[in-house]
Amino acid sequence: MSDPLYRIVVYRPEHRAAWKALNEAWLHEGGFRIEDKDRKVLGDPEGQVLSQGGHIFIVEREDGTAAGCCALMAMDDGLGFEVAKMTISPEARGGGLAMRLLEACEVRARAVGAHRLYLETNSTLGPALALYARFGFVHLPPQPTPYARADVWMEKRLSV
Repeated sequence: MSDPLYRIVVYRPEHRAAWKALNEAWLHEGGFRIEDKDRKVLGDPEGQVLSQGGHIFIVEREDGTAAGCCALMAMDDGLGFEVAKMTISPEARGGGLAMRLLEACEVRARAVGAHRLYLETNSTLGPALALYARFGFVHLPPQPTPYARADVWMEKRLSV
């Protein structure tokens, strides 16, 4: 059941500060350091994600404040998107918002003809791993990555 207090919206420039703050918060919460790639993407979502053919979704409360986010970053092979920078603020967790973000990502990816969704994560993030598995992601062997924290790689094939 979806929570009527929250809605998934497309990123707007006024989300920039929340995008950065939400992502920095989950990285610190997880005990991870902010890496060079994080700094680039969090500091310039328009240039690093949107202008490169990607998409960003924001979870907004009724009052318009951001409570979560997720990006679809266009992959170099032109066949898919990396699901990245997904987080829900602690007070908004447990209501299915992360699943709604993944659903929004899949709908957008299918709409533009993507063949797969891909992600990199960390083995210590148990709830996230369980969510990805429930959503149909399967494990891949290690892939090249700019992230020191990445030790799990997954994908979901999309039939287009």
